[in-house]
Amino acid sequence: MESSNPAEAVKVLKAANDLIAAFGNHRRDEYFSCFAPESTFIFYSSDRTFYSRDAYEKEWRTWEDSGLRFVSCDSTDQRVAELGPGVFLFTHRVRTTLQQGGSSQQLEERESIVFRLDPNGGYLAVHEHLSPYPS
Repeated sequence: MESSNPAEAVKVLKAANDLIAAFGNHRRDEYFSCFAPESTFIFYSSDRTFYSRDAYEKEWRTWEDSGLRFVSCDSTDQRVAELGPGVFLFTHRVRTTLQQGGSSQQLEERESIVFRLDPNGGYLAVHEHLSPYPS
């Protein structure tokens, strides 16, 4: 962890791992509760940016309607860096397994998630950026 505030960085790491666990077990409602309503999302697999949690959740539901399910998500090379008071950057390498149409697929990616302190003393994600891991 690269932070002048290690106690807060530990809270961010917990928030990130809670988000990852919810995603990797396809617990949609729990996953989306990890994000602030005004969050933004950039995914290399999409031709558009999602400018709110609701917009991304609508897209997620279309994936579900097509039979897509996330079945695991393993995170390595985790780092937390403080960007300013109450704002942290979490980065990691991620291996996601998904199922669709009876077949499984594994994705190797890297991701950056920005977290900010929420009024309850926890951390919510406010930006997520996913890119493929170079082969």
